[in-house]
Amino acid sequence: MNTGKTLFAQLMDFLPWSTFSRIVARHGGDHRVRSLSCAEQYRAMAFAQLTYRESLRDIETCLSVQAAKLYHMGFREPIRRSTLADANETRDWRIYAELAQRLIVQARKLYANEDLGLDLTNTVYALDSTTIDLCLSVFPWAHFRTTKAAVKMHTLLDLRGNIPSFIHISDGKMADVHALDLLLPEPGAIYVMDRGYVDFARLHAVHRAGAFFVTRTKSNMKAHRVYSAATDRSTGIICDQSIALDGHYTSQHYPEHLRRVRFKDAETGKALMFLTNHFDLPALTIAALYKNRWQVELFFKWIKQHLRIKKFYGTSENAVKTQIWIAVSVYVLVAIVKKRLDLDASLYTLLQVFSVTLFEKIDIKHALNIEEYKPDTSQITNQLNLFAF
Repeated sequence: MNTGKTLFAQLMDFLPWSTFSRIVARHGGDHRVRSLSCAEQYRAMAFAQLTYRESLRDIETCLSVQAAKLYHMGFREPIRRSTLADANETRDWRIYAELAQRLIVQARKLYANEDLGLDLTNTVYALDSTTIDLCLSVFPWAHFRTTKAAVKMHTLLDLRGNIPSFIHISDGKMADVHALDLLLPEPGAIYVMDRGYVDFARLHAVHRAGAFFVTRTKSNMKAHRVYSAATDRSTGIICDQSIALDGHYTSQHYPEHLRRVRFKDAETGKALMFLTNHFDLPALTIAALYKNRWQVELFFKWIKQHLRIKKFYGTSENAVKTQIWIAVSVYVLVAIVKKRLDLDASLYTLLQVFSVTLFEKIDIKHALNIEEYKPDTSQITNQLNLFAF
């Protein structure tokens, strides 16, 4: 079915533009702007993310050859790389961070009933960070090591739908554990983390807030067993214990009992020791929760591979944060479209389709009906065989 709008324009229709306008006004984003409003800047950057543009020149060139369709994509005039570069340097990155957060709220509501496969009603989060390496001479503000620059993307991922509910972008020197200081733990929620977040004062704050955590123990942790529950070793659970910390400081920072679960993975033969403050869940569920933490690793891998954050269009802190937040918003926007249109295709597949069809004037649901892209081989049975001598 043909439509008057390009696929890109239809995708942009899913954005809450009235909310975006209020955010822009609050930050004065369009104050004294004569060309390339914040909305157009977002559209240009979102287009770059969706079509894997490598540079500002690449964005300018690609859009210029489709000049006749720019108006239908929401652009009032041609995009100039110098104008876009200035916008990325000067428009407050928090505009796009707030837009991404609004989209995240929408997406989490849409995915709230997703099945985790764990028979849990709790909200389950995975907390982790990823480091994006930069060149120190080009990004001196992102100092990481003596000869290296980097930014860190600290992410709290809601495992129902793999939607990021919290993101903090820091320089590469910020330790992972400090991300816990930025969170407001939700009572009843479960936070799954690796050993880098084991700080007993911070974990006790999570506990006091009525939330739960699942992490792995450090090898040098001093503790003694208080009680051992019966276990079925055939399931992989070696022990399920209540413990008390023995370290001089750790026992003060976390004066209550903890639960220690030792699990042996039958496939790898590797034994893992988990630490949690949740005493009611089955031990196998504790192990399964930690296994699901890898979803946040997959999120980082996916967003690095399929959105443009490895190659930046600007070098200032504002430009880098603008690009990262727009990348996150595009990820969440595609997740919203997938849910609202009830599409079975993966986010990866949807992005692949968008990357080659954005200029097409076809109905978005028709374009994203992946089944229609399967080739019809019924009509080629009488084709000549190249090797049929």
